[in-house]
Amino acid sequence: MIPWPAPSRFSRRFLRVWQRNLSVYRKTWKISFLPPLLEPMLYLLAFGVGLAVMVGSVAYGNAELSYLQFIAPALVAVAIMYNAFFETTYNSYVRMYYQKTFDAMLATPLNLEEIILGELVWAATKALIATVLMGTVVSAFGLLAFPSSLWLLPLALLGGLAFAALGMICTALVPNIETFNLPIFLMITPMFLFSGTFFPLVNLPGWAQSLAQILPLTHLVALARACALGAWPPELWLSLLYLLLFTALALPLAIALMVRRLIH
Repeated sequence: MIPWPAPSRFSRRFLRVWQRNLSVYRKTWKISFLPPLLEPMLYLLAFGVGLAVMVGSVAYGNAELSYLQFIAPALVAVAIMYNAFFETTYNSYVRMYYQKTFDAMLATPLNLEEIILGELVWAATKALIATVLMGTVVSAFGLLAFPSSLWLLPLALLGGLAFAALGMICTALVPNIETFNLPIFLMITPMFLFSGTFFPLVNLPGWAQSLAQILPLTHLVALARACALGAWPPELWLSLLYLLLFTALALPLAIALMVRRLIH
């Protein structure tokens, strides 16, 4: 039986876990800083110089967008997913299993629930940092509309928490670090390819469009495009509701599964 976390098990002490991870990040920031800064440049140059010439404009909703306008916000959404998911999979697993960081923190007044919550919030922070860096690069190309694009910041925290929780669920279930290849192959890669990132979902068969609506990245990409373009169709409120519900369910489940793993 999964030990569902009780509210009484949480306090502001989880911020100490966040602070610990921030301190480590500040020591290695040069390594962590470059990928989200250079990655969008590589994508935009590759697609802008190469593929965009062949594709031309893309019909999205009632608008015609250049291919760069279409993919730029999707790249931000993908960065949110990657940074949050990989932080609570590989990085959290290393801290838990190899570095024994969780064991050390348990010697303090922190409990397991607070440690896991601190990890999740830190992963969302990493997603926010990546969004700021990528948004700076993308806006330099004139691909973000302001001030509506500032909504990407709270969206990064929400999406970061959602994918951090998804990653932590995987960490709670995998038997060893090599097994992370399975959820990446079965979940992350399909979401990267079929969530409306590189082509409109209407290009897919009907059954595939319906399946894509189950994927959280589909809704994150749609919301990121709305923020970047300054256009908010009424149906996007359903995408926001989806992400809120997904996060509200996945967060306590991730904490409960991790507590069960660490206790047993």
